[in-house]
Amino acid sequence: MNIDVIRAEETWQQAGAYYVRIQGMARQHGITLRREFDEHDTPETKYIVLTDSDFPVATCRLYPLDASSAMIGRVVVLPEYRGRGLGREVVLEAEKWLSELGYTKAVIESRDVAVDFYRKLGYIVTDQNIIHGVTFDCIRMEKELKE
Repeated sequence: MNIDVIRAEETWQQAGAYYVRIQGMARQHGITLRREFDEHDTPETKYIVLTDSDFPVATCRLYPLDASSAMIGRVVVLPEYRGRGLGREVVLEAEKWLSELGYTKAVIESRDVAVDFYRKLGYIVTDQNIIHGVTFDCIRMEKELKE
């Protein structure tokens, strides 16, 4: 693997994030484009995209919640690249970028099946109430970011 990290802020880079989300989640779980892409997907939204020889293979998006906290969401790795640590890498890159932007807390609404993955990255469950989404049940988790 020849993995590169892109802080996607330009349209062509964001297209890589969208590709991974469509192929790695929407298609796999029967999620319509209308449900996959919401009000948080804008030209101003920031995305991390991991590429393997210039081909997008993993992504996440990040957007502010308030002055000190930001959401990391839509963490997706293409099925054929899973189990290689790319999910971990994309989240850690997002945390690093958020820290550089001055945020002190990262928030994730984890799919119920991924809670242990985020726990290993230092996230803690902050609300025991399950968020019943249209597609998945999620649990809110947070992590204090290092400066």
